[in-house]
Amino acid sequence: MNKKKIFLIAEIGINHNGDLNIAKNLIKESKSSGFDAVKFQKRDIEKVYEKDLLDSFRESPWGKTQRDQKKGLEFDSKEYDEINKYCANLKIDWFASPWDLNSLVFLDRYKCKFNKVASAMIVDSELLLEIAKRRKHTFISTGMSKIEHIDNAVDIFKKEKCSFELMHCVSTYPMKIEDANLVTIKFLKDKYKCNVGYSGHEIGLAVSYAAAGQGITSLERHITLDRAMYGSDQAASLEKSGMYELVKNVRAIEKSIGENKLGQIHPDEIKISDKLRAHIKRYQGLK
Repeated sequence: MNKKKIFLIAEIGINHNGDLNIAKNLIKESKSSGFDAVKFQKRDIEKVYEKDLLDSFRESPWGKTQRDQKKGLEFDSKEYDEINKYCANLKIDWFASPWDLNSLVFLDRYKCKFNKVASAMIVDSELLLEIAKRRKHTFISTGMSKIEHIDNAVDIFKKEKCSFELMHCVSTYPMKIEDANLVTIKFLKDKYKCNVGYSGHEIGLAVSYAAAGQGITSLERHITLDRAMYGSDQAASLEKSGMYELVKNVRAIEKSIGENKLGQIHPDEIKISDKLRAHIKRYQGLK
């Protein structure tokens, strides 16, 4: 039986810190590590954030206001044009989670294979509907959600006949291991009769490995060049060595799960069985 491999997503998000060279390095490391895709986040900050917030004080490498900080982290067409070409050359898929309708329309130009509903956006029915109308396979993160929010998202995507999978997620940065509640993966599968992935924000790899053993179809982790870099997502991200370890061991976990062959003796066991059971055969006349 050929089981489909877990789709591994390297979440760059805004960990590029507005620097295209950092983004390219992260894409290159993702490809080298064996990830299937990289993901970004796209916002029209004037739509996503209130003017009073944007005008308020926040010291950052880009200035003294929230607007300066958020604009400094945001890529536009110049950067995404280059990302699109770079990913095509490396033969790795990329996509992004739009946080508003303007950003969704902006991303349309790149004809990415996938869409993503960020946990924060699962409550935005208007955005969900517009994403579903694109009929691209969509990953829907379930962090910060009540059952009714997930019900609504699933209903929208089913009505629009848009392929999707849910991603169990706990939206704390970093997430405590005891908060992972991976039993939720089975609950989501049983309730919604759909594929379910895992989007993790924990430190380390143990929870991701445990999720890989739960029959997930996708796995997303934030990545960074250095966890000490500026940014709220950096501490919950994987550096280069962690990226390689994650991919290598998830693929090993997939192989180890295999399929149920209870009742069949493995061909490599036959000689061992003959040797270790020889005395039984002699005394009981077994064949």
